[in-house]
Amino acid sequence: MSKKVLPVMVFSDIICPFCYIGYLRLQKLMTDYDVKVNWCFVEIHPETPPEGRPLSDLDYPEAQWQQMMQSLNEMAQEEGVVMNRKDMTYKSRNALLLAEASKTLGREPFYQLHNALFEAYFSRGLNIGDQQVLTELATAVGMPQTLIQHAWREEQYATRLEDNLQVAAKMHLRSVPSYLIGEQTLVGAVSLHALQSAAVAATAAS
Repeated sequence: MSKKVLPVMVFSDIICPFCYIGYLRLQKLMTDYDVKVNWCFVEIHPETPPEGRPLSDLDYPEAQWQQMMQSLNEMAQEEGVVMNRKDMTYKSRNALLLAEASKTLGREPFYQLHNALFEAYFSRGLNIGDQQVLTELATAVGMPQTLIQHAWREEQYATRLEDNLQVAAKMHLRSVPSYLIGEQTLVGAVSLHALQSAAVAATAAS
């Protein structure tokens, strides 16, 4: 029996840890559904310099930060991934442009790069704003050199990021991850159960 098609729109940034958790949970829906994801990448901290900046500069209240980190560690354990302790955050724009360009190669190459970017940043602590680092990651998953360079030089990919921001603004979405599944909008690191419930409702109505 063929799987039901499940269209999903996701607003996400590679440097957002809760986007990584959400990505892993969304993948689990693929066991039961033919999930067609429209990945809408948005740069959540465009003010970050190319060399990165300390996480302490993000100015979260200490109690809120500690609570966020505790929740994140618990979710990471649930998903079976290791998130190394980080002191720095990096500019995500180059990584997002690369991810946008990789969409032209099809589903499998896109997800290979998407996985590699998340793992490089959260497990290995690499600066995914650095074009050399990104070139090595993209080359390792078989992305053509010409497309890698085009990602940072051709206006079409930058335009896509700007379009994503405008769509998010029109939908009044102010945080990532945000998911649009059927008639439902889910925001934040929602549970797998919440994603599954939205999927059931969406496919029942289709």
